[in-house]
Amino acid sequence: MRMPAEWEKHAATLLAWPHHEKDWPGKFAPIPWVYGEIIRYLAAHEPVKLLVQDAREKIKATAILKRAGVNLKNIDLRIIPTNRVWLRDSGPIYVKTGKKKLMLDWKFTAWAKYPNHQLDNKVPAALNSKDKILRIEPIHKGKRVVLEGGSIDVNGQGVLLTTEECLLSEIQCRNPGFIRRDYEAVFEKYLGIEQVIWLGRGIEGDDTHGHVDDLARFTNESTIVTVIERNKKDANYAPLQDNLKRLKKARNQHGKPFTIIELPMPRPLIFEGTRLPASYANFYIANGLVLVPTFNDPADRAALSILAECFPGREVIGIHAVDLVWGFGTLHCMSQQEPL
Repeated sequence: MRMPAEWEKHAATLLAWPHHEKDWPGKFAPIPWVYGEIIRYLAAHEPVKLLVQDAREKIKATAILKRAGVNLKNIDLRIIPTNRVWLRDSGPIYVKTGKKKLMLDWKFTAWAKYPNHQLDNKVPAALNSKDKILRIEPIHKGKRVVLEGGSIDVNGQGVLLTTEECLLSEIQCRNPGFIRRDYEAVFEKYLGIEQVIWLGRGIEGDDTHGHVDDLARFTNESTIVTVIERNKKDANYAPLQDNLKRLKKARNQHGKPFTIIELPMPRPLIFEGTRLPASYANFYIANGLVLVPTFNDPADRAALSILAECFPGREVIGIHAVDLVWGFGTLHCMSQQEPL
């Protein structure tokens, strides 16, 4: 098995229409319109499988998408109820074996934090009732494995990024009793991973307790972008410097170093006294474009410029995410790619 890299050709992007107002308390009103803008860009380049709660929400979502100028011919609306919209974590992970595509259906426990995840845990099976792809529930030590897509990033050639804070901590523990070699065995068996690069801690405000997609991402087989905090007094400074050191020491399976590119962090984004996990690393790579969260920050321009150089064959487009990140996630968290 091999998990394709995100930049490889997509058959579709999976999204779920926003409905859980408690994820954006007091700020929900603009969120469907933010989704409309995101889907407009995506649907211009690839199909979008969009999950809605029921027939009534399907009508409401379609009306907003029409007003946003979305190419509705590229939208596959499916009535599949969800608890939340973060399909990076609750949705399936697709792998390839030769030319055959498989669906990995991991157990989802809402980041070992929230009790309402029963609908989300059924999303992969519900999707597959129509798609009819071979669906596999990964098992290790006799138990179904909990794994969220936001906790890993791959280069498509056998190397994976993750963090100790997310997978090895007893706080929000996904798989009690699992140690480093257990995860590495799971990654090798189900994702075709030969080497795991373990980073340390995630950023402040991260509800997931250390997801790597707010920290460091592959932009090609041998290049990794990683976020850096310049303010030494900021709580993110030390852990991000530690991650940088680890990446500089890392070698691929052939013993060669990676090209490491530093990506700035925006200034701390605070709403109602809560620091939010604002990070430019939470970009999403689609066919022909890269969508990047922006935060009305001076670093927006620098981040977009750096990522434009990393993806010369794609449009790099900033998406205003100040409202979206109040839900403790942005573009990568909400999306999941299905490879061709």
